[in-house]
Amino acid sequence: MKKRKIELAVISDVHLGTYGCHADELIAYLNSIQPKKLILNGDIIDIWQFSKRYFPSAHLKVLRKVIGMASKGTEVYYITGNHDEMLRKFSDTSMGNFKVTNKLVLNLDGKKAWFFHGDVFDMSIQNAKWLAKLGGYGYDLLILINSFVNWCLLRIGREKYSLSKRIKNSVKGAVKYINDFEKTAADLAIENDYDYVICGHIHQPKKERYENKNGSCIYLNSGDWVENLTALEYSFKRWRIYHYNHDRLSPFFADEDLKEMDMNELIASITDKQIEEDSVIEGHLNGVQQDIQPNPEMERQNEKSLDDQSLSQD
Repeated sequence: MKKRKIELAVISDVHLGTYGCHADELIAYLNSIQPKKLILNGDIIDIWQFSKRYFPSAHLKVLRKVIGMASKGTEVYYITGNHDEMLRKFSDTSMGNFKVTNKLVLNLDGKKAWFFHGDVFDMSIQNAKWLAKLGGYGYDLLILINSFVNWCLLRIGREKYSLSKRIKNSVKGAVKYINDFEKTAADLAIENDYDYVICGHIHQPKKERYENKNGSCIYLNSGDWVENLTALEYSFKRWRIYHYNHDRLSPFFADEDLKEMDMNELIASITDKQIEEDSVIEGHLNGVQQDIQPNPEMERQNEKSLDDQSLSQD
C-alpha cells in the first residue's frame, strides 16, 4: 500500500500496557503514513500501570514500528507525560533520529509551534499523585467494562457507546476542567508568541482558534488511542484531526480545510519543492546534451550514405 507523505504527525495518550489501548489500529495508522517528523506527545507507555502479566505482542509491535520509522529517516520526538514520567530523567537524550524531551518548539512554515503533554496544568497530579494514579486505575477499569458493553451492543446490532465520554460530558466539573485546560494552554501560548500550541493529556481531540486582548493562537489536542483513536497531521501548511474510525486510510487532501484552500496558496506551498526538483532534472539533461553534441563530419557521412542508397534504388 502506498503511504501518505506528510510533514508531521502527532499522537499521544496511547497507554501501551493497558487493556484500553488500541495497538492494532495504531499500527495500521502508522503503516499508512510516511511523516518527516513524528511527535509522541506523552503517555505512550503507561508506566503507572505497567505489568509483566499484560503487555501483548501488538503493544510491542508499536514500539518496534516507531523505532523502525526512526531508523528509516523519520525524526521521532518522545515528549514525556505523567504516565511515562520516569522517562523524564532521560530528557534531552538523543539516539540517532530518536529524541526524548519534556517539551518541544518547532518552526512550521514560518510559524512557531509549542508541543507539551499538558499534565503540568493538572493540580491532582502536582499535589496528590496517589489520587491521580488511583483515578488512572479506575479509568482503565471503566474502559475494560465499556469494551464488554460495546461487544454486547455489537452482538445485538447496536452502535458502540462510550461511558467515559458520557461521564465527562455530563459532569460539570469535568467539562470545566477541560475548558480551563484549553484556555490556560492558549493564553500561555499567546503570551509567549506561539502560533500553535499542541497538547495531549485530556483525551479530547480538538482544533480551535483562541483569542484574547494580547493576540491569538490555534489550540490543538491530539486526543488519544484509547477512546477516540485520533492523531494530528500537518501538511500543506494546514493542521487536521485524523479520526481512525471515520478516516481510516483516507488521504490527507480529503480534508475539508484543504478543499477550501485557495489554489494559488496550494501551488505556492509546493512550488519551492517542485522548482528544486526541476532544476536537478534540468542540470542532468544539460549534462547529457553536452555528452551527445552532434559531430559535423559524422552527419556529412550519414547524408552521403543516404544519397548513395537512394541512387542505387533508382
